[in-house]
Amino acid sequence: MSKTEIAVIGGGYLGMLSARELASAGCQVTIFEQGTLGRESSWAGGGILSPLHPWNYADAVNDLARWSQGHYADLVKSLLESTGVDPEWVRSGLLILEDREQETAENWASKYAYALRSVDKNEILEIQPGIQPGTERGIWMPDIAQVRNPRLLASIKRDLVLKKVELRENCQIDGFDFSGGRLQALRAGGETIVSDRCVVTAGAWTGDLLASTGLRVDVRPMMGQMLLLQAHPQQLTRILLKENRYLIPRRDGRILVGSTLEDTGYQKRITGSVAQELRSFATSLVPALEQVPVEMQWAGLRPASPEGIPYMGQHPDIEGLYLCAGHYRNGFVTGPASARLISDLMLGREPVLDPGPYDPATRAQA
Repeated sequence: MSKTEIAVIGGGYLGMLSARELASAGCQVTIFEQGTLGRESSWAGGGILSPLHPWNYADAVNDLARWSQGHYADLVKSLLESTGVDPEWVRSGLLILEDREQETAENWASKYAYALRSVDKNEILEIQPGIQPGTERGIWMPDIAQVRNPRLLASIKRDLVLKKVELRENCQIDGFDFSGGRLQALRAGGETIVSDRCVVTAGAWTGDLLASTGLRVDVRPMMGQMLLLQAHPQQLTRILLKENRYLIPRRDGRILVGSTLEDTGYQKRITGSVAQELRSFATSLVPALEQVPVEMQWAGLRPASPEGIPYMGQHPDIEGLYLCAGHYRNGFVTGPASARLISDLMLGREPVLDPGPYDPATRAQA
């Protein structure tokens, strides 16, 4: 039997960032991860620091995104200074190649104080030369940034080691022990670990983990496939979005092409038909990519939830047990705010945002 002050179950981006926030507050923290830290949906995602078509999301998602966007530059600067690993935060701007929703988008931008404007075809080509937009008008959001998520994850992992967070990888969670409506311990890797507080940040696996506690949360896996193209630096400099597909240019010239939405349960697979579909999408927007080789194809499982609104807060029946999961496609853009909010709740601090919209007590199924 061992002991930790705070246990974090799930070592994806949200789990790692929450552990960092809690450790920075002086807590002794242990992360328990069933596989390798940062290798599930966090590694597989694109790293765009904006919801796609954010005006179609609830305020609960946009509030998390807006707070996080305002803190990202400081986060990556701090990580680079402490670890030497550059997460490659880049303000690429987001160019949406669609000729609808302009009025809705402009009203949303005014509400949230975003830089956004409608652009015609000539302006589109000035913002990103060499593309075939396929539309007469689009939407330009110049302040939208991206991170290279594998590098961000590597930087956070190194920072956690420096902060003395214990990292327990390849450690399966077997269950929880609670008595009198309070968490007593968790069972992991054949061992009982006594813990005052525990937060479940297990992504698509969160619902399964919490079922034994009597709590039903609607978090389920939704697979997405992606491609990486070996392009050249400056061949593409803007994030392009069209009908939920996107191109993301990395600093070294590589271009990430995504993504699909496939309901396959916990099965991850890559298919040749999707590779061709994504490649065709890329070349339809940027014809010069026709000769660019594909470097890699992969799949990941997003933690889908109703309306993409995550569950964050204390278990309604078990004191000391918390959850922070269900961020769906927006884990990176909402990550800093989510980690801060769940840490505030666990530590009894004034919450950085109203926790009501995310409260498991009102959103979970009986």
